[in-house]
Amino acid sequence: MFATPIRSVLRPVLAGLALAAALPAGAQPGLRSGEQVYRETCFACHEPGVARAPRVGDRAAWAPLIAEGLPMLSGHAWVGLRAMPPKGGNPDLTLTEFARGVVFMANQSGADWKDPDAATMRRVLKEAERRMDLFIREAEAAKRDLRRQREALHRAGGR
Repeated sequence: MFATPIRSVLRPVLAGLALAAALPAGAQPGLRSGEQVYRETCFACHEPGVARAPRVGDRAAWAPLIAEGLPMLSGHAWVGLRAMPPKGGNPDLTLTEFARGVVFMANQSGADWKDPDAATMRRVLKEAERRMDLFIREAEAAKRDLRRQREALHRAGGR
């Protein structure tokens, strides 16, 4: 189907993405600071507490989240969590920028975290992948259930 094997085309792209994810946050040019991410994206829900989003500065609400640690908190929230959409609703955020926003909010709420370095970002990425795998399995199960219901409806004459 393809004149060039897809792997040979994708390999440099994937290598570049892996390198960018592995670079320390400060080494990636053009990244927004955690405060910028908060002001541009997170503020809308985390300032007023929309849909029970933990309000920035509310130490009691943030304590259990801070206890999870930056990799788990950022990785799970990046994929979407409860009422929060993936990437906090901002499709332009990089994973590193998103994690920096989490660091900023957590630090305003009792944490003492540093901007993520390469090792931390690898752990964030791993958690995001785990969470995404869970969502995929749940979506696949829901799709199988819909097929069963459609087949049952069809057998009952409801088309």
